[in-house]
Amino acid sequence: MNLSNGIEYLAIPGPSVIPEKVLQAMHRSSPNIYEGALVELTDNIVPKLCKVARTEGDVAMYIANGHGAWEAALANTTDIGDKILVVATGRFGHGWGEIGQKNGLDTTVLDFGTSSTIDLALLESALKEDKNYKAVLVTHVDTSTSVKNEIAPIRALLNNINHEALLLVDCIASLACDEFHMDAWGVDVMVAACQKGIMVPPGVSFVFFNQRAKDRQKSLKMVASYWDWAPRINPDYYYKYFGGTAPTHHLYGLDVALNMILKESIEVVWKRHEVLATAIWTAIDEWVKGGELKANIQDKNLRSNAVTSLRVNTPNGTLLRKWLQENTGLTIGIGLGMATPKDPNGDGFFRLGHMGHVNAQMIMALIATLETAMIAVGVPHGNNAINKAASVIAEL
Repeated sequence: MNLSNGIEYLAIPGPSVIPEKVLQAMHRSSPNIYEGALVELTDNIVPKLCKVARTEGDVAMYIANGHGAWEAALANTTDIGDKILVVATGRFGHGWGEIGQKNGLDTTVLDFGTSSTIDLALLESALKEDKNYKAVLVTHVDTSTSVKNEIAPIRALLNNINHEALLLVDCIASLACDEFHMDAWGVDVMVAACQKGIMVPPGVSFVFFNQRAKDRQKSLKMVASYWDWAPRINPDYYYKYFGGTAPTHHLYGLDVALNMILKESIEVVWKRHEVLATAIWTAIDEWVKGGELKANIQDKNLRSNAVTSLRVNTPNGTLLRKWLQENTGLTIGIGLGMATPKDPNGDGFFRLGHMGHVNAQMIMALIATLETAMIAVGVPHGNNAINKAASVIAEL
């Protein structure tokens, strides 16, 4: 016997929980893809996306996951042989760099490990040493480590040393979860996807870009046909939005999800994620007092409000995940990209996703059920975590 029957809770850092309104909007027959309501709906989605991203620039939509958005961003800003600098604070920073390398770019990776943020002094040295970088790639939140990198200081650094590199930022994990201002922070290109804070099943990704990035694209020798963002903005034929047939049912869901975000207001969405993350971190502070568990990112100011990465003794991370999934209906994230020589499978690492369509009762259930798993598996932990987390919620 187990107690997993009922509604399952996918508390991983994406895909996130999908609202019933989004699912219901997607559950319909295929529409006319040449004219009419779908065309109008798509036209209206574009400004909504830009409001969430806090930009007056453009957005191109792709039938792709986040990896597709990575490639699209590079295809529109670099030529084969161009130099790029990848600032890595986890597996997904390295992943973006690997896309660049496979596409013929001269890729340099500045690796800051898996438990710290960017050292601006080291970044400054790297940029001063080579003024030929065409782009600097930064992950706002690396989903593997849960570190949140400050973006505005990187733009200030580029400006201060008069470096011409474009600033490309990955917001796949953070958009509509952690505070982000594309224009105010001086970001030239931002990539995101629909399956995390946007609350839609995986399948559509976005590349936002400003005039500076558009000017760079015009100077390129070649842009791959499918990734070319130029036909996708203000297209003269509807199919050009997506380089072919539209992702019709995703668009219905996306429109509803964006309406939900904008009705709540993006500022309130950010605050909701902040409070719920604080409740989780408060519980962690109590668990740490009596056992082996610890947060991967020690400084709370450097943690994402969308995902929290945690360490325990090997193999307790895997044991906790399996016990939760088999006995409670709760699924938490694996230790992706966190393997070490002593822990080659990442069995001492797990992640909690708290992004998108989450509220207080869900987060309190996550905390209580995770503590139940610690008891069942035999992971030593401090007491009073649930009460402390509840106090954070109760202060509202």
